[in-house]
Amino acid sequence: MDARAVDTLVEWREWGDAAFAEARERDAPILCNLRAHWCRECREMDRTAYASPTVAANLNDGFVPVRVDVDRRPRVRERYNMGGFPSTVFLTPTGDLITGATYLGADGLRQVLERVRTAWNENGEESGRVPRELRDADPPAGELSPAIEVHMEREIEAAFDEEFGGWGTGPKFPLAPAIEFALKRDRKRALRTLEAIRTHLHDTYAGGFFRYAVERDWSDRQTEKTLDTNAGLCRTFAAAARYDDEYADPAVRTAEFLTTTLASGDGFAASQSGDEAYYGLPPSDREAADPPPIDGTVLAGANGLAIDALLETHAVTGHEGSRRGAERALDHLLDSLVEDGRVIHYRTSDATGPRGLLADQARVLGALTSAVQVLGDDWLAPAERIAAYTIAERREGDSFLDGPPEGAGLLSRPLRPLGTNVAIADALYELGVLTGEDHYHEIACETLAAFAGAADRMGVEVAGYATTAARVLSGTEIAVAAPAGSDFHHAALDIPAHEAVVIPDADGEADTARITIDGESTVVSSPSALHECVAGE
Repeated sequence: MDARAVDTLVEWREWGDAAFAEARERDAPILCNLRAHWCRECREMDRTAYASPTVAANLNDGFVPVRVDVDRRPRVRERYNMGGFPSTVFLTPTGDLITGATYLGADGLRQVLERVRTAWNENGEESGRVPRELRDADPPAGELSPAIEVHMEREIEAAFDEEFGGWGTGPKFPLAPAIEFALKRDRKRALRTLEAIRTHLHDTYAGGFFRYAVERDWSDRQTEKTLDTNAGLCRTFAAAARYDDEYADPAVRTAEFLTTTLASGDGFAASQSGDEAYYGLPPSDREAADPPPIDGTVLAGANGLAIDALLETHAVTGHEGSRRGAERALDHLLDSLVEDGRVIHYRTSDATGPRGLLADQARVLGALTSAVQVLGDDWLAPAERIAAYTIAERREGDSFLDGPPEGAGLLSRPLRPLGTNVAIADALYELGVLTGEDHYHEIACETLAAFAGAADRMGVEVAGYATTAARVLSGTEIAVAAPAGSDFHHAALDIPAHEAVVIPDADGEADTARITIDGESTVVSSPSALHECVAGE
């Protein structure tokens, strides 16, 4: 249980079979409080609603209250998230959803408790329902074709906010996959969005990026700093630096934030809490104030994203701190959080997280395929072990399940999440290029095709799907007949083609490179010829 739980008056239970068994025995509904360490409104709800003696007495007597850290239990988050955090979710003892909301004050929560209790007394289990995404779990399959990329190009243009940058007219999130897709196809809009993010979400004093802005003009920023957000932006600024050196500095500064402020042992911490008052102070006052607390949990998947970002930063800028941080974290993951190809979500002195979640498998595999490209093939064997486990244990039909069909509540109903299926397809595609094994490429294609029937309805939020589809259909591969770390290898890593896969120490005449674009190959014998060939793409 998290430390803040003791500040409330609620008798919280941990998520698990015991809590659901108690609910069945007592014939009582469950209140599930989904929260995050970094979430300001979660702390506010603890301070108000859950500290109210009347609310707490009602909850303790008539419900089974369960508290969930959504970073540590991502499968619970994916099934019960009400659209933000905190999520206040009411469940039957079998885990079906009764109703839910996000933040509630003491009066609002008291009213909802009364309504749920009445509904439960009148209808019992029949008051629950299974969310639609779990009832209709099979994605619509279709043909994997260049039309997917064309559709996303149109979405990037149509949804772009010409006045303020970014996409959409509501809250502005730094959509790193959309920016990376646009860097190759609509660079003006991509760079304008990066400028808006750097202007409005970057903490110029302590480093790092805030999670998002509430308003269309990037104002009312939410000041939590999560590892996945900062890893995504570190990688995206580094990718942009391939085209314009101006973006190298934000990438390096974010890499330094990851390797200092978010350093947690040999890995990276999950998040730093938001605190509007602290971040509103002038630098001189912030120096004397205590910074917001950090959740030092080393989450495997988020660390995979950070490692990938640091390797991209080193590849483009040569920043040695990024390389060292990536190597330390990779060693830590493989030593502490990977067992025979199965990734452990987290491990602390008193708890071990779930094993073999698709998101963790995909992101750690992606970090390893990046390491092979940047550092050399010492990282290839663990990548193949993780791929083998994931294919054997998580693949069902032509796509992948988010985890095993077991666990409390609706965890027994696996999901086929688009985002993590894209991540594993992308990592398998890269592994196939690096190893020359066709079956990885075939699985990547089949995985993407399993969702292609919905491609014409996809928006910019899932632009990564179009990026990976384009890569597997007609990607750029650069096989360098020179060792990792050589000048020729560095030149290949730094070319203006951030979606390319680089194979170091490949077969061929020494100090040459074979460039394959859309199935057509060209051999070059100098870094300048390499750049010229790719620039002519």
